[in-house]
Amino acid sequence: MEKANQIQIGLLALIILMLGYMMFSGGFGSSSSSSSDSRSKARESLTSKTNNIAANNTAKANEPAKPVGPTTNMKFNEETFDFGNLTAGEKATHTFKFKNTGKEPLVISNAKGSCGCTVPKWPKEPIPPGGSGEIDVTFDSKGKKGKQTKNVTITANTDPVNTIIKISADVAEDPNAPAAAKPNATTTPALTPVNIGGSN
Repeated sequence: MEKANQIQIGLLALIILMLGYMMFSGGFGSSSSSSSDSRSKARESLTSKTNNIAANNTAKANEPAKPVGPTTNMKFNEETFDFGNLTAGEKATHTFKFKNTGKEPLVISNAKGSCGCTVPKWPKEPIPPGGSGEIDVTFDSKGKKGKQTKNVTITANTDPVNTIIKISADVAEDPNAPAAAKPNATTTPALTPVNIGGSN
């Protein structure tokens, strides 16, 4: 990625140099059609190359990240868990159990919930081949309502580098929660007619 960025910067610098050279050597308003054609062709060629590099960089950015170093495999006992019915405000935790089924130590570098209401805790030490581990996922239903499905993305030295586990719940409103305060109705004072200039 860094090499591609250096190539892009180099090409942009080359474009600027060529445009500057063409402006000063041919002048503005030169009547030479061959000089103008050469400049147009050079611009088209450089623009095409720059666009191709940008397209290649975008394609690479959309590819899933490759793990660094030796890879292994992790297998979960279950990849989804449904908490069932919860009342808004409840916190629920489930433990996902997994095993390192590969031949290298398993290193989990990160685990992240799809929102702040879903918090995972994962082992920070390497899991040896054949070893087991656990990831605790806590779901906070505060402010939630209805059917909820949340993802936890686990990043490790596996291929693919990311593994996704899911939790779900059906959250009902808390019947004991205080009712939302209704805004006060604004009252407009009654207007009384004023007689200016006395009565007739």
